[in-house]
Amino acid sequence: MAFAGRWETETQEGYDAFCKLLGIPDDIIEKGRDYKLITEVTQDGNDFSWTQVYPTNARVTNKFTIGKECDMETIGGKKFKATVQMEGGKLSTSFPNYQHVTEIVGGKLVEVNTLT
Repeated sequence: MAFAGRWETETQEGYDAFCKLLGIPDDIIEKGRDYKLITEVTQDGNDFSWTQVYPTNARVTNKFTIGKECDMETIGGKKFKATVQMEGGKLSTSFPNYQHVTEIVGGKLVEVNTLT
């Protein structure tokens, strides 16, 4: 499954509730609600560079190899170790407090976060 490309948020479902459960302040939730997040992905086999571009062009880049532990960072700057897995064409990793699953559906990048 090729994830490489530049992707822009089209819709967000459950955004407010998810942010509140993570403890994000209401003013920050409000600012991000309608922002069209840009995700830039490069892929070379099992090696990925995954960059998310936020308002004011702030960027968070995580580099990883499928199945190998790596250093990751959240939007809030929290650093942690994680292992990204691929199963059935889906990328999956555990962030602090939530599970992140990404796949390509109908030519679109679909990301689902589930609280853990």
